[in-house]
Amino acid sequence: MIPDFFAETTFLGIVIHPWKIVGLSGSFIFGIRFLLQWLASEKAKKSVIPHGFWECSVIGCLLTLSYFAFYQKDSVGVIMTAMPLPLYLRNLYFMWSHRTPKDPANEPRVEE
Repeated sequence: MIPDFFAETTFLGIVIHPWKIVGLSGSFIFGIRFLLQWLASEKAKKSVIPHGFWECSVIGCLLTLSYFAFYQKDSVGVIMTAMPLPLYLRNLYFMWSHRTPKDPANEPRVEE
């Protein structure tokens, strides 16, 4: 017997399934990254890419990838979402490992 959580339901003629919620959540989070980038650029008055851009990229990519891999079993969707994942992870690695010190005592001395 399948729990009700995993059952398909129809809402306004649209079939809703938990895996579709995972896939749509991934697409939504992936889309949010552009809103974050736009807001950060407006604040800085120049084009910038905030940390949240890459974090949303990874989370959205993983959710969408799981949807294509486990529910749809669609090789095109898997390849499309998996290809840029190393780039997103590498950019996060750079941001996390090359942060400037927050305490002024840890900064290098200014030459006099």
